Order: sequence, then C-alpha cells, then structure tokens
Amino acid sequence: MASYQEEFNRSIEDPSGFWGEAAEAITWVKKWDKVLDDSNPPFYRWFTGGELNTCYNAIDRHVEGGRGDQVAIIYDSPVTGVIEKITYREFQDRVAKLAGGLRSLGVNKGDTVVVYMPMIPQALEAMMACARLGAVHSVVFGGFAPKELAIRIDDAKPKAIISASCGIEGAKVLPYMPLLDKAIELAEHKPEAVVMYQRPQVEAEMTEGRDHDYAELQANAEPAECVTVAATDPLYILYTSGTTGIPKGIVRDNGGHAVAMAWTMKNVYNVEPGDVYWAASDVGWVVGHSYIVYAPLIYGCTTIVFEGKPVGTPDAGVFWRVISDHGVKVLFTAPTAFRAIKREDSKGELFKKYDLGDFEALYLAGERTDPDTYHWASDLLQRPVIDHWWQTETAWSIAGNCRGIELLPIKPGSATKPAPGYDVKILSADNEELGPNEAGVVAVKLPLPPATLPTLWNNDKRFLESYMDPFPGYYFTGDEGYMDEDGYVFIMGRVDDVINVAGHRLSTGAMEEVIATHPDVAECAVIGAADNFKGQLPVGFAVLKAGVERPDEELQAELVQMVREQIGPIAAFKKVAIVPRLPKTRSGKILRGTMRKIADGDKYTAPSTIEDPVALEEIGDALKGIGYPQEA
Repeated sequence: MASYQEEFNRSIEDPSGFWGEAAEAITWVKKWDKVLDDSNPPFYRWFTGGELNTCYNAIDRHVEGGRGDQVAIIYDSPVTGVIEKITYREFQDRVAKLAGGLRSLGVNKGDTVVVYMPMIPQALEAMMACARLGAVHSVVFGGFAPKELAIRIDDAKPKAIISASCGIEGAKVLPYMPLLDKAIELAEHKPEAVVMYQRPQVEAEMTEGRDHDYAELQANAEPAECVTVAATDPLYILYTSGTTGIPKGIVRDNGGHAVAMAWTMKNVYNVEPGDVYWAASDVGWVVGHSYIVYAPLIYGCTTIVFEGKPVGTPDAGVFWRVISDHGVKVLFTAPTAFRAIKREDSKGELFKKYDLGDFEALYLAGERTDPDTYHWASDLLQRPVIDHWWQTETAWSIAGNCRGIELLPIKPGSATKPAPGYDVKILSADNEELGPNEAGVVAVKLPLPPATLPTLWNNDKRFLESYMDPFPGYYFTGDEGYMDEDGYVFIMGRVDDVINVAGHRLSTGAMEEVIATHPDVAECAVIGAADNFKGQLPVGFAVLKAGVERPDEELQAELVQMVREQIGPIAAFKKVAIVPRLPKTRSGKILRGTMRKIADGDKYTAPSTIEDPVALEEIGDALKGIGYPQEA
C-alpha cells in the first residue's frame, strides 16, 4: 500500500493520472475527454466531456448492484422520539417519485430549486430528486430569517421551493411557513411552486395555486429516471457569508464532486461500503451536503440523519447513545459539540453507559480543535481524534490525517498534513513563500483538486476578487497559519483574527489555546478590540464548566497571568469577561466578528445564522463591565 507521501506527491506531480484513476470508482454515462482542463486558468475544470448523474451514483447503482436491502438512511430524532430506517430501494422509490412530482410542476434540467428544510429524511429526498432531474438545488438552513432567505431566492431564482411545516430546535417548534411566506413577499423573484412537507407538529397553511402537499405530490407522481448531465454542469449552489453581507453562491459541479466524495470516504475516513457513517451536522451546511448526503451514499455506506443536539436532547450522552444503537464506525462533528459535551459531563460519566464497540475514530472540523478539547476527547474515547481543516468552498478537507492511506502521528493543535491534491503554501503579504514555523497567509497553489469551487453562481468577477486575485496563482483561503518542519499545518484563525498590538501581529487563536487549558474553563474566545493607544488589544471571554462557582475576579486574574506567562507581556492581555455562553451560528462557529463590532461600538446586525440572539446581549453587557467600547 502506498504511503501518504507517495500518494500526495503523485497527486501534485500528476493530477490527471491521480484523479483519472480515482474517477474509475464512479459510474459514467460517457467517459471524459480530459481529466484536468487547464485551458482557461484560474477557471480550471475537471472531467470535461464526461457525462453522468449524481443521483444514479448515490442510489440506483447500489440497488442494481445488489445493495437494495441495505439501509441507506437511519433517521434518529430524539426531539420527536422517532427512529426510521430507509433502505436504498425504498429511498430510490421515494426520490424517483418526488422527482416525477417536481417535473410535473415544470422543474427540469438546469432549473434551480431552493430546499428549506430541517434535519429529516425528506431533505435528502429533495436534494437527490433535484440531482436526479439535473436541476440545481440550493439548500438554505431551515429557519433562516426571511430577509436572508429572500436574498438567496433572488440570487438563485428558483422555479420551486421545497420546505417542511416546521423545524424543532431542542424543545422549541419553529413553524417555517410564516418565514417562507415573508421571504417570498420580500423577494423580487417569485417561485412558481412551493412543495410543503406537513409534519405532525405543525400544519402549514397553504396558498392555493402556489403550494403543493409534498406527500400527495410524491404519492401520485410517475417515477422519474435519472437525467444525464455534463461533469461540469452544476449540482448545487451553497451560500456562504461574504464580507459585504451579500452571500457568495459557491457552485459545485457533478463530475469532480462525485469523484472526490467517493475517494475521501476510504482515503480520509477509512470506511467501507456498508459501514455506518455519521456526520453530526445539518444539511444546510457544507458538511451536511458532503458527508450526510453525497459522499456516504455515493460510496454505499449507511448515513445517519440526526435531529437533535449534542446536549439537552435529552442529555450530554446522546452522541454515545446514537453511536451505540446504530453501530457507528466514524463520527464527524464540530469541536463546539465536544466542548458542549465536556462542559455538561466533564468526567465522561454518561459515556460509560454505552457500548461503542464498532466505533473507530472521531473527526472534528468547522473551527480549530484546541489542544484541550483534543486531549479530553482522546482520553475519553481512547481512539484517534482527528482534526481536519476545510471550507464551504472546498467540499472536503484541505488538510487532515488520511487514515485510509496512512495514520500519521497526531500533533494536537494541527490539522496534520495537506490532503492529496492540495499544494498548501504559507505566503507573506507580498506573495513570497515562507519557511517552516513562519506564520503567514495559508494559500493553495492552483489548480485545486476536484469538487472545489469552479466559480461563484453567476459571478465570475467576485470569484476572482475573493479567491484568486489576492495571491495570483493561488487560492486564497482567508486563514492564517504556519507549517512546521514536518509539514504539519497549523491554522490559527481567519486573517482578520490576527490582531495588531502596537505593531506586533498576534494570533487570537494562540491566546484561546492558553485560556482553554484552564481546568474551570469549558470554552473561550478572544477578539481584537480597538484601542486608542495600541491600535488593538485582545479581549477574552470564558464560559465556565457546569458546576464551577468561584469569584470572577479570581479567575480573570488567573487567565491573564496564564496568557502573560505562555505568550508574553507583548500580548497585552489584560481584559477577560466571564460569560454564560458564547454567541454562535447553528453550525457552532463563534461569532467573533460580531463580538468585535460590539466591542468597538460599531453597528451590527445579528446574523440570521445565530443560534440565540440573547447571547449577543450578554456579550454587550459583559463588555460594558470591562470598559468596552472605549470612549474616544
């Protein structure tokens, strides 16, 4: 078996040979003319001339190949008490009929469809039905605010919207139809049809002529066959936040995406067809697209659709229960989820109740895995805990520990080495390559591997400005970090999370790493706040572990001392607030940018992705308590 280094070298030196070989795992209607089309850089395309259908690769070929009775989807919903298992054959029938229903509403190849749904199997049916028809889906996180949904409707211009009557957030039922109606009212583009899946918790009020009942449409439709599309045709649009507030529509193609998704299941996650794979995320995020829906099903695994939270549904042992009940081999989730579990059950008492005999490895991504969380999870699980780093734009890991090729030694705080296909470089501001342990901008030398974004939806200009122009010849990740003498990648945070204290560039991520090691701290964040004297100063926020009660002043002094000792007085770290929680998006990312605006006294709007807006008010109160925003 080839070593990691051999595979990596081959992927960089001969990308066409490497990915052409990987593409043999996919069923093609017509083989490609060229693996890598580099005729128009930086608009590289993969498998030009090739034709296929993604839905066929994810469902039909498994049924035809004898896997029809294998479970494709396990729906586990602690919030409703429902567990449902759907075989590949049942899933094929449901998807084909829904696709037929959509076609009867005028949805055809090349049309766009917005999917606005909670974590239920019907969300996967909707995505696959679009892929079956060659229609382009754009999933918007269920419960997104009407204004944000309207912006996406106007950009994607969907022929139809598929939704459900409600989502369930913990114990709270959130009706979707009022949000959807408002979004359509705000949007200039009006969809021709809305397909509404009625859940038992809430019955949505339907608009005659526009709205169609999902179950009826599906039951009465003629099943649709898979429509052949070009490898370079778009499969989906996924919106990611932009610096201007206008989201960027990341485009994903069909061919390169299918190839990379299949390749990663074995090589990155080391699973086999038939294994149970669980990505504890949401279909609204890229992790959900790649590793709840497409990759596991293309590879022939069983995927889990989990409608719940890591804590509170009903307790911090629910992840262990799901792994135990369903024989999960690999779990992929965000570090935030594990920090929440650690906060509620720091001694791992709930873990001891379950048999995790089939469980092999935990993968973390979404934001940096701080060493403290890594050690806690590793000590508890006694299995590999693998941090890997990637972005909405890339669809799969830029850097990681490719367990299916070779499990490399783990260095806490590092996402290990660049994955095959990603020629990662650390650059200075003037586009010079930096040496080992020198911090700079993390970039990837072009071309990017398959499944990464070929452009933005209807916006080549913004694609160039956002990703290609800052460092010509490279993809600009927007992250800062370094590579050590062994080639391990350390991501310290977004470029704007690097602060300038009296001319010294300092990473807030490094300060967070120090604070996170305090035995009483469950999680933390550090931002750079405007300072009249030094330009910027670091301000810390710490959330205490459950059951810890002690004077704030005492803990604040300890945290300041720790940063002073481990980073140095140069950090000028003097302010830290103890807060009940940190404001986060539903995917678990801490809203550091919004927190910075509050500290600086700038105007801000609570992002539509925020889990609980009250958390921002708490941050505002805490900042006032320590003197922010400063008076001019």
